[in-house]
Amino acid sequence: MNLDYITRVVIPAALKMLPARMDSMEARAMLVAIGLQESRFEYRTQKGGPAEGFWQFEASGGWKGVFTHPASTHIAHDVLSAMGYGEPDLHDYYAVENNDILACALARLLLWTHPKALPAQWQADYAWQYYLNLWRPGKPHRDTWDGFFDDAWET
Repeated sequence: MNLDYITRVVIPAALKMLPARMDSMEARAMLVAIGLQESRFEYRTQKGGPAEGFWQFEASGGWKGVFTHPASTHIAHDVLSAMGYGEPDLHDYYAVENNDILACALARLLLWTHPKALPAQWQADYAWQYYLNLWRPGKPHRDTWDGFFDDAWET
Protein backbone atom coordinates (compact mmCIF):
# COMPACT_ATOMS: atom_id res chain seq x y z
CA MET A 1 0.00 0.00 0.00
CA ASN A 2 1.20 3.46 -0.81
CA LEU A 3 1.88 5.48 2.34
CA ASP A 4 1.05 8.60 0.35
CA TYR A 5 -2.54 7.30 -0.03
CA ILE A 6 -2.78 6.78 3.74
CA THR A 7 -1.38 10.20 4.67
CA ARG A 8 -3.02 12.31 1.96
CA VAL A 9 -6.39 10.57 1.56
CA VAL A 10 -7.30 8.19 4.36
CA ILE A 11 -6.14 10.05 7.45
CA PRO A 12 -7.48 13.48 6.41
CA ALA A 13 -10.85 11.98 5.38
CA ALA A 14 -11.13 10.05 8.64
CA LEU A 15 -10.22 13.05 10.76
CA LYS A 16 -12.83 15.19 8.99
CA MET A 17 -15.47 12.81 10.31
CA LEU A 18 -14.35 13.46 13.89
CA PRO A 19 -14.39 16.55 16.11
CA ALA A 20 -11.67 19.01 15.08
CA ARG A 21 -9.93 18.67 18.46
CA MET A 22 -8.94 15.11 17.49
CA ASP A 23 -6.70 16.29 14.66
CA SER A 24 -3.09 16.94 15.60
CA MET A 25 0.36 16.09 14.35
CA GLU A 26 0.72 13.69 17.28
CA ALA A 27 -2.50 11.89 16.34
CA ARG A 28 -1.48 11.65 12.68
CA ALA A 29 1.96 10.33 13.60
CA MET A 30 0.53 7.69 15.92
CA LEU A 31 -1.97 6.58 13.25
CA VAL A 32 0.85 6.12 10.75
CA ALA A 33 3.19 4.43 13.24
CA ILE A 34 0.52 2.00 14.46
CA GLY A 35 -0.59 1.20 10.92
CA LEU A 36 3.00 0.48 9.95
CA GLN A 37 3.54 -1.62 13.07
CA GLU A 38 0.31 -3.59 12.71
CA SER A 39 0.04 -4.17 8.96
CA ARG A 40 2.75 -2.19 7.17
CA PHE A 41 -0.34 -0.89 5.29
CA GLU A 42 -0.10 -4.10 3.27
CA TYR A 43 -2.31 -6.59 5.09
CA ARG A 44 -6.01 -5.96 5.58
CA THR A 45 -6.53 -9.26 7.40
CA GLN A 46 -4.17 -10.45 10.10
CA LYS A 47 -2.12 -13.43 9.07
CA GLY A 48 -3.16 -16.27 11.36
CA GLY A 49 -5.30 -14.05 13.55
CA PRO A 50 -8.69 -12.45 13.98
CA ALA A 51 -7.84 -8.77 13.30
CA GLU A 52 -9.12 -6.73 10.35
CA GLY A 53 -8.05 -3.57 8.52
CA PHE A 54 -4.74 -1.76 8.31
CA TRP A 55 -4.96 -0.92 12.03
CA GLN A 56 -5.77 -4.56 12.85
CA PHE A 57 -8.92 -4.26 14.93
CA GLU A 58 -10.28 -7.31 16.69
CA ALA A 59 -14.04 -7.57 17.25
CA SER A 60 -13.62 -8.15 20.97
CA GLY A 61 -10.75 -5.65 21.29
CA GLY A 62 -10.45 -2.24 19.67
CA TRP A 63 -13.78 -2.51 17.84
CA LYS A 64 -15.70 -3.23 21.02
CA GLY A 65 -13.61 -0.70 22.91
CA VAL A 66 -14.47 2.34 20.79
CA PHE A 67 -18.17 1.49 20.85
CA THR A 68 -18.31 1.02 24.62
CA HIS A 69 -15.83 3.56 26.04
CA PRO A 70 -17.55 6.71 27.35
CA ALA A 71 -15.04 8.98 25.57
CA SER A 72 -15.70 7.50 22.13
CA THR A 73 -19.01 5.64 22.01
CA HIS A 74 -21.23 8.46 20.74
CA ILE A 75 -18.72 9.61 18.14
CA ALA A 76 -18.08 6.03 16.99
CA HIS A 77 -21.82 5.48 16.50
CA ASP A 78 -22.06 8.77 14.58
CA VAL A 79 -19.19 7.76 12.28
CA LEU A 80 -20.74 4.37 11.60
CA SER A 81 -24.09 5.96 10.85
CA ALA A 82 -22.60 8.68 8.63
CA MET A 83 -20.93 5.98 6.55
CA GLY A 84 -24.24 4.18 6.04
CA TYR A 85 -23.73 1.32 8.45
CA GLY A 86 -26.13 0.22 11.15
CA GLU A 87 -25.52 -0.68 14.73
CA PRO A 88 -22.01 -1.91 15.52
CA ASP A 89 -22.30 -5.64 14.92
CA LEU A 90 -20.07 -8.25 13.36
CA HIS A 91 -21.35 -7.48 9.87
CA ASP A 92 -20.22 -3.88 10.22
CA TYR A 93 -17.02 -4.93 12.00
CA TYR A 94 -15.87 -6.71 8.85
CA ALA A 95 -16.20 -3.43 6.95
CA VAL A 96 -12.95 -2.23 8.53
CA GLU A 97 -11.11 -4.75 6.37
CA ASN A 98 -11.72 -2.71 3.21
CA ASN A 99 -13.06 0.63 4.43
CA ASP A 100 -9.81 2.37 5.26
CA ILE A 101 -11.47 5.62 6.30
CA LEU A 102 -13.72 3.83 8.79
CA ALA A 103 -10.77 1.85 10.13
CA CYS A 104 -8.69 5.01 10.53
CA ALA A 105 -11.49 6.94 12.24
CA LEU A 106 -11.96 4.10 14.71
CA ALA A 107 -8.20 3.87 15.30
CA ARG A 108 -8.17 7.59 16.13
CA LEU A 109 -11.08 7.05 18.49
CA LEU A 110 -9.21 4.24 20.21
CA LEU A 111 -6.29 6.62 20.73
CA TRP A 112 -8.80 9.12 22.15
CA THR A 113 -9.75 6.69 24.91
CA HIS A 114 -6.27 6.85 26.47
CA PRO A 115 -6.28 9.05 29.58
CA LYS A 116 -2.88 10.61 28.85
CA ALA A 117 -1.70 12.99 26.13
CA LEU A 118 -0.50 11.62 22.82
CA PRO A 119 3.26 11.12 22.51
CA ALA A 120 5.40 13.86 21.02
CA GLN A 121 7.97 13.32 18.29
CA TRP A 122 10.88 12.61 20.65
CA GLN A 123 8.92 10.17 22.84
CA ALA A 124 9.30 6.83 21.06
CA ASP A 125 9.43 4.84 24.32
CA TYR A 126 6.31 6.54 25.65
CA ALA A 127 4.62 6.02 22.26
CA TRP A 128 5.45 2.31 22.45
CA GLN A 129 3.81 2.02 25.86
CA TYR A 130 0.83 4.04 24.64
CA TYR A 131 0.41 1.68 21.69
CA LEU A 132 0.78 -1.43 23.87
CA ASN A 133 -1.82 -0.14 26.32
CA LEU A 134 -4.43 0.38 23.63
CA TRP A 135 -3.76 -2.26 20.95
CA ARG A 136 -2.54 -4.98 23.29
CA PRO A 137 -0.72 -6.93 20.57
CA GLY A 138 -0.31 -10.63 21.18
CA LYS A 139 3.22 -10.70 19.81
CA PRO A 140 4.63 -7.18 20.11
CA HIS A 141 7.74 -6.39 18.08
CA ARG A 142 9.60 -3.63 19.86
CA ASP A 143 12.51 -3.85 17.44
CA THR A 144 10.49 -2.29 14.59
CA TRP A 145 8.66 0.41 16.56
CA ASP A 146 11.29 3.16 16.75
CA GLY A 147 11.87 3.10 13.00
CA PHE A 148 8.16 3.17 12.25
CA PHE A 149 7.60 5.95 14.78
CA ASP A 150 10.41 8.01 13.19
CA ASP A 151 9.02 7.31 9.70
CA ALA A 152 5.60 8.44 10.86
CA TRP A 153 6.92 11.78 12.03
CA GLU A 154 8.89 12.25 8.82
CA THR A 155 5.76 11.55 6.83
